[in-house]
Amino acid sequence: MIALIVAAEATALLVAAGWYGYELVTGAPVLSFWGAVFTLGLLLAFSAWLYSVGHFLFRGRRWTRAAALVAQLFVLTIGFPTLTAGVVWAGVAMLLPALTAIVLLFDKRVISYASQTGGLPPAL
Repeated sequence: MIALIVAAEATALLVAAGWYGYELVTGAPVLSFWGAVFTLGLLLAFSAWLYSVGHFLFRGRRWTRAAALVAQLFVLTIGFPTLTAGVVWAGVAMLLPALTAIVLLFDKRVISYASQTGGLPPAL
């Protein structure tokens, strides 16, 4: 369930990056063009990172619990101000999955499932 939530958030970020890139290409006014390109790059990189977290969380890797928790905390820092600013649907759409994922990340079954270490041989 958590992997699906993280993948859905990654998809939402990818859609936001696509919309942001479309606005950038169509000539929406920006204060700094290269700053906007950097922001677009960050959106794409964070989306790819979230897809990776979701994939390896599904496979039960240990490091993904911390990464998923950090991502959910980022979503909460955006969701609460969005909700209190009066954009209720967007705020609720961010807060409910994030809170659900945080609660599930501390479930005993998830902890035991996501306790695998990498199965790769040592590098040296």
